[in-house]
Amino acid sequence: MVIPMIHARIGETIYLHGARATRIVKQLGGGVPVCLTATLLDGLVLARSAFHHSMNYRCVMAHGAARQVADPAEKHQALVALTDHLLPGRWDEVRPMSAKEERATGVIALDVDHITMKRRDGPPVDDAEDYALPIWAGVIDVARRAMAVHPDPALATSVPRPASLDAFINARNAPTRPDGEND
Repeated sequence: MVIPMIHARIGETIYLHGARATRIVKQLGGGVPVCLTATLLDGLVLARSAFHHSMNYRCVMAHGAARQVADPAEKHQALVALTDHLLPGRWDEVRPMSAKEERATGVIALDVDHITMKRRDGPPVDDAEDYALPIWAGVIDVARRAMAVHPDPALATSVPRPASLDAFINARNAPTRPDGEND
């Protein structure tokens, strides 16, 4: 089963969350072996031949056994980490979860046994005879930056933007490379 989920890591444990009633949360909570994969696209690699087109990326695969988090303290710590992984500092800016919300939320812990990392970076690799062809080749960097903020239409105009949002936007849009481009 493959589904996008918010995750957070505390030590050697990766936490996932979802509605307790969903099939994936129920199945993962039963101690099944899991492979969790996360990939970041860094660039499109365009070669002189379509065969050699590729992408620059970073990918991590974590293997281990999943378990339902039953301990209230561990669950709370995981929920804080999951919220703050999405937007650092956000947990302290929102109202506390109600007991009903906590009961409806399933938290899965993946106790990591093994992690594998794979990456590709650099220019295209063409066949030697193709380098002389008058065909453009190179890399298009793909940036991860905050593009726009859309306040909830039901939000009162007097409510200021939270510090976590401004910090996130500033971090995502700050130049991080010598040529001034963002990652």
